[in-house]
Amino acid sequence: MGPDSLIYEYGLAPTPIESFIMFFVYVLKSLKDEQLYIGSTNNLERRIEEHNSGKSLATEPRRPFVLIYYEAYRSEKDARHREHNLKLRSRALAQLKKRLEDTLKID
Repeated sequence: MGPDSLIYEYGLAPTPIESFIMFFVYVLKSLKDEQLYIGSTNNLERRIEEHNSGKSLATEPRRPFVLIYYEAYRSEKDARHREHNLKLRSRALAQLKKRLEDTLKID
């Protein structure tokens, strides 16, 4: 039995990237008022398009937006927990803003 057969016999084969479902926590910056918006999604590209096309009532008046930061998670629960912490815990958001100090200055 060669090393390749051991990998597949014990289920250690890498999963094709297409089968990964990722969940994202993202931070958008409004180019209109320079305020930040924090959200989560399983399709980052689609969600940013929804924000910029006015399909999101929460952000429609503040369009357009640019993506300034995101985090990817394999677990939706972890992503939602992180989104919740960033929205409701000022310390978590302050720490992130400190890490993104130069990024936040870019128009």
